[in-house]
Parts: sequence; structure tokens; C-alpha cells
Amino acid sequence: MTVEDRQERDIAAAMVPQFHGVDPDLGGAATRADSQPRLAVGRPPAAPVPPWTEPAAPELARAAPTTYAALDLGTNNCRLLIARPAQHGFRVVDAFSRIVRLGEGLAASSRLCDAAMDRAVEALKICRGKMLHRNVSRARLVTTEACRAAINGSEFVRRVAAEAELELEIIDQRTEAALAVSGCAALADPTAEGVIVFDIGGGSTEIVWMGGRAEARDPAARIREWASLPIGVVTVAERYGGIDVGRSLFETMVEDCARELAPFAQKAAAARNARNFHLLGTSGTVTTVAGIHLGLARYDRREVDGLWMRQEEILAVIDRLVEMDYAARAANACIGRERADLVLAGCAIFEAIRRAFPSERVRIADRGLREGILLRMMHEDRAWWRRR
Repeated sequence: MTVEDRQERDIAAAMVPQFHGVDPDLGGAATRADSQPRLAVGRPPAAPVPPWTEPAAPELARAAPTTYAALDLGTNNCRLLIARPAQHGFRVVDAFSRIVRLGEGLAASSRLCDAAMDRAVEALKICRGKMLHRNVSRARLVTTEACRAAINGSEFVRRVAAEAELELEIIDQRTEAALAVSGCAALADPTAEGVIVFDIGGGSTEIVWMGGRAEARDPAARIREWASLPIGVVTVAERYGGIDVGRSLFETMVEDCARELAPFAQKAAAARNARNFHLLGTSGTVTTVAGIHLGLARYDRREVDGLWMRQEEILAVIDRLVEMDYAARAANACIGRERADLVLAGCAIFEAIRRAFPSERVRIADRGLREGILLRMMHEDRAWWRRR
């Protein structure tokens, strides 16, 4: 069983904690659409029959939506969450994650290669099977940077529709950032008047300056500045290599990432002066750093999600990873062979963000885009109000 498989098994085995609930983070998003920004939704009007539902079962499509699915096909991973509304948020009933490396070689060729598309289609077929098995009645299936950047991205989406019978939505950068924020904003310190939220992906890094809760209940309405940076674990690793990374090369990677970050850092410089300012990171990079810091024998989401880390603790883990050789990284239970060549690229991005926005503490989130999608759909459907 891979590290990714173990992570998703842990997610499926446990109820999403109560800080995924309705209040305070999304309370007005569904009921006051006339006054709340809609930038995080980015979804076309729902079709009468979800596009992945088999035509032979129209009664399923007409039923009140009780089981939801959120799929995120990124540059590196294909991830699915299936959930039902619960008292304090939602309960995950099934989950799937597979490293497909859809963006493999994209930076050099500007195209999705055949092998990468084949891997992604096979993973998506498994996702469709899980959605049908769980009688999902509403889903949002998104794809991000790899399909945005590839000249054959739309062609791949059509192939998915034909072969996997799923309708993927290529979301724009701002929608991706806002959904990620919506998925993890509940972990921000409620007393913080400024937070930098970042999601280190495979092909890009979404970073947001979010204001305090007093500004608005909807996290998307609290976004002051945002950026989608053209650096991710796959793109940085392909540029510099991920096998032999010593101190000198790692510093070069950090400096390169810092240059990409600089325009946003200048715009959001005032965030550092906010009361109780801190960083909030959601990605495989930050959860890996947290798992190593905790000395986990195997990755455990329940130990990682919501963890506060001090800057010296983060730096100690990064220094340790830089000193490791490839074999040691691959053998680490929180990294695994499939991500051993990517983890230092992610750490370089993480370190560039830490240096641009010095903070004594960082909140670690094992949640993000998929959770944001689920919460948005449930609010649009007033799922918790119906339960009451």
C-alpha cells in the first residue's frame, strides 16, 4: 500500500472534524448570494442530470442530493472525496487518491503526453465507479494547472468524456485559489486579522492574503490579494532534478521560487503587520513536513490536520530532508517512493514563502480544494438546513 493509499484510507475511516461546519466560515455564502461575492463558485448551472450519471437511472438524478463528490485532477494527483452532510459539516464515505503525474514533461513540450493521459484516464474510471457505487447525486469534477497550461488540455477533457464518461471542468486560477481557501479557512486563528494561505500544487502554487473573520463570514469574500505562481513540485523538480539535491542546489531552487513570489509578496507586504498574523499551508508538502516532525511511523491525517508548527521546527525538518539522500527519502513512511523526487521541490517553495512572510507559527491543513468544493455544493443546496 502506497503512502497516498494510506492517507486516503485514513480520510475515509474518520468523520470530518466539526470545524468543517456551517459557521462561521461559509454561513452566508448560500443564503445571501445577492450580497456575497461568487468568485469561489465558478460553476455552470447544474444540469438536470449530472453528466456522469448513467442514462438508465434518471430517477437518481432527480432525487434530492444527499451524497456529494468532489474530484480534483491536478498536475500530480487525481483525488476524489465522496461525502454526505453531517451535523457539523460532512462525513466522508469514500475517498481515492492516485499519483498520475498528468503534467509530466509539460514544461518542456507544452503538451500532455500520451502516457500521462493514459494514467489519468484509468484513475478517472476508478473514480466514476466509486461515484456510481456510492449513488452520488451531485458532483463537481475539476482539473487545474496541467489542463490550463497544455495546448491539448481541451482535447484531453474530451477524451475523458468519451472514455471515462466524466465531464471535467477546467477551472481558472482565481476559482482554484478561492476554493482551496474555502476548504481550509476554518483552521485559521479566529483572532488573526491577516493570514497568508498557500497551496503548493504540482504545476502551480496558489497563494492568498486573507483578512480576518470580522470582515466577512465567507472566506472568499475576505481575499485581499491572490496569485497563482507558475511553480509547483513537478515543474520545479523537472527544472532542477529531484534525485541529488544538496544544500547549494536547494538554495538555488529557493531563490528561483522567491523571484516568482516577489510580485505577490510586495502587494501583500502589509499582511505581516496584521494582529496575530500566521501562515496556513495546505498541500502534500506541508503535511509531509508535519508528519516527519511528529515522527509518524506512517502518515496519519488525524495527527497532522490542524497542527501548529513553529518556524524552528519547520526549518529542522527541511534541513533534515536536504541532508537525506534519495533512498532515505523514498524509505520514509511519510514520503514514499512516488514522491521522493518531489518533496525537496515542494520544500523550496515552502521556504521561499516562509522567508517572504516570516511567521512564528504555521497551521498545517490536510484539506483544501476538494473540501471547498463539497462545502460550496452543500451550501448551495442548503443541505444542513434540510437536515434540521
